[in-house]
Amino acid sequence: MQENLKEQKKESSISLIRGIKRVKEDINNIKDKDPAAKSVFEIILLYPGFHALLAYRTANKLKRWNIPFLPRLISQFARFLTGIEIHPAAKIGERFFIDHGMGVVIGETTIIGDDVLIYQGVTLGGTGKDTGKRHPTVGDRVTIGAGAKVLGNITIGSDSNIGAGSVVIDDVPEHSTVVGVPGHVTRQRFFVQGQLLHNKIPDPITCEIRRLTYEIKELKQKLQNEE
Repeated sequence: MQENLKEQKKESSISLIRGIKRVKEDINNIKDKDPAAKSVFEIILLYPGFHALLAYRTANKLKRWNIPFLPRLISQFARFLTGIEIHPAAKIGERFFIDHGMGVVIGETTIIGDDVLIYQGVTLGGTGKDTGKRHPTVGDRVTIGAGAKVLGNITIGSDSNIGAGSVVIDDVPEHSTVVGVPGHVTRQRFFVQGQLLHNKIPDPITCEIRRLTYEIKELKQKLQNEE
């Protein structure tokens, strides 16, 4: 009996240490990714993404323990306070950061890898009343710009970037950048010190229209010269 109590206390202590270590890691991650973060005190008190993540981890643990109702209650309370809705059953990796956060929705069967950064207004949602896996799988080191919608049981490859306002409904290969509605993959990237510049990503449709316009001008010039 005493051995069991000692083992339980040991497991509780290990779990507590891991939890504290993860919180510290989240705080350091925010400091690294957000130049506006001036202090640890500011992050703890004023960052809704940090608050939403703490609530999610509590709700997720209760969900994995098969406790009914309470995980969703925590999720909805966090949504009321932060404007960020994360389903307790979603799977989220390490060093996840939601910048600003208002309007973010993360669905029930969403899977998110490590070192993912998303901005306000992002939806990782479904496309209808499908059952089973119906939300996106996001790889490691992915950045999703403000207002982007990633919908359905699709995969966003690691080291990819989704431009602001894009609507993504198809799989995205690794090391890709996606822009537009619906989203189009372009291999071009625009970074400064590792940060994606959302407002400088080219639209592949616009680029193609410009190319065709240039070709038409060339053909017209040739016809005029022949005349």
